[in-house]
Amino acid sequence: MSVEEEEAFEHTLLVVREVSVFKIPPRTTSGGYKCGEWLQSDKIWTGRLRVVSCKDRCEIRLEDPSTGELFAACFVLPGQRESSVETVLDSSRYFVLKIEDGQGKHAFIGLGFGERNEAFDFNVALSDHEKYVRRENEKEGGEEGDDFHIDIHPAVNHRLKDGETIRINVKNKSASGTGMLSAAGLAGGTSVAAKPAAQVLAPPPTGAGKIRSPLPPPPNDPAVARMNPGSRSDGFKGPLSDLSQLERSLPSTTGTKTTSSTASGWAAF
Repeated sequence: MSVEEEEAFEHTLLVVREVSVFKIPPRTTSGGYKCGEWLQSDKIWTGRLRVVSCKDRCEIRLEDPSTGELFAACFVLPGQRESSVETVLDSSRYFVLKIEDGQGKHAFIGLGFGERNEAFDFNVALSDHEKYVRRENEKEGGEEGDDFHIDIHPAVNHRLKDGETIRINVKNKSASGTGMLSAAGLAGGTSVAAKPAAQVLAPPPTGAGKIRSPLPPPPNDPAVARMNPGSRSDGFKGPLSDLSQLERSLPSTTGTKTTSSTASGWAAF
């Protein structure tokens, strides 16, 4: 790809009008850099900063604000942000950049922002470029994967064809109302008083189950006469049916008067 084509894909993410560049001493410990060790006399340049996205590469360009001449450039390759741009330990406005001359030589310089929000925007611009590269890689991976993707579950058309019908069997509800509404006394949103269950009376006892009285019926009971129609012709035959025997057994002193009174008494009985 030519330089013109590469420049056509450039996209500016951030522009800061004024930043400061410092000459920093070598790092003495593996913990990191501290901007407190930088002297004000070590400031070597002041100018404009631009963050430019060039496809998968991000460039931090330090340019002259008047002429646009390039002073230095830091190239941030995918996955190498920590090695190209390093934050200091004692401030959020200062960073350490790894600059290159394009011939394999590199050096480390200090970068300082005048405001905290400018340093924050600088971090956001670098993060946006990383997200852009990640999305592009996912798109390319998705397109390549679609070429070799085989759908083992083809789509099934569940629509009814011409002339096809659906039959649904619905059970008839019983009129007794055994559902929840009937059990609660509700039907159609209105309350219905439950009818009391019909009282079932026992059938009358049969003739065999009648309780017989321990006493015999009176001799002149008409009911007994209807039940025993032949008893009229035969007459009542009991132990005292024959009064002549009783008259003979009575003493003679009573006379006829006693006999007649006794007979009349029995007749009344």
